[in-house]
Amino acid sequence: MNLELVPQLKHTKSNNFFLLCGPCAIEGEEMAMRIAEKVVSITDKLNIPYVFKGSFKKANRSRVDSFTGIGDEKALKILRKVSETFKVPTITDIHEISDAHMAAEYVDILQIPAFLVRQTDLVVAAAETGKVINLKKGQFMSPESMKHAVQKVLDSNNEQVMVTDRGTMFGYQDMIVDFRGIPTMKQYAPVVLDVTHSLQQPNQSSGVTGGRPDMIETIARAGIVTGADGIFMETHFDPANAKSDGANMLHLDHLEKLLTNLVAIRKTVNSL
Repeated sequence: MNLELVPQLKHTKSNNFFLLCGPCAIEGEEMAMRIAEKVVSITDKLNIPYVFKGSFKKANRSRVDSFTGIGDEKALKILRKVSETFKVPTITDIHEISDAHMAAEYVDILQIPAFLVRQTDLVVAAAETGKVINLKKGQFMSPESMKHAVQKVLDSNNEQVMVTDRGTMFGYQDMIVDFRGIPTMKQYAPVVLDVTHSLQQPNQSSGVTGGRPDMIETIARAGIVTGADGIFMETHFDPANAKSDGANMLHLDHLEKLLTNLVAIRKTVNSL
């Protein structure tokens, strides 16, 4: 995948990792703009190619009373405003075939959630929009099996595809990252490491997913060392009150120090 083909993607020749980052879900315009402004200022300073991430709706919820969104069109318009205001591309996930065309009108990259990545009709519908496609590796899938998901996109006449590792189930209520999967999946497409979702602790009795945000830097550092092309993480200025996935988010105040450290590691890796 040629990242330079993603509209407005900055710093593609910096030999740095790229970053997919933002809130789990679009909760409103003010919060999205606030987070985007902060992340853009940091990534500009560190010469990191940046894509703003935000879900326009959350279909995969533990409970029926969990937050799912502020309205599809309203959230998608906010994503468009972020892109137009800060001149950065955006990414959002889709859950149904009908979402593909709708979301493609507003964002640059369509993401297929991990639980849905084997759904052929959904993957093909996304690929046929001509947008860049980010395939999340299923928590239940081997790295080697992702070559088939990638091939579905290629067979749909779309070469703009990347794969994201978001951890593997370890028992019923924990996740681990098998870092051997990064070089394996790089044989098929550029690989992103989803740091924050890899630290989820799902299937809690409360119906609310837990997490280990204290391990974010550890996992991110290891991802850079093992050759991840990009880093994915969710951030919020108030994770404790975020409407989705707050338990495993990075506080926005900690983002600059983390990214500074990751850039230094990347420079060292590039020099070897």
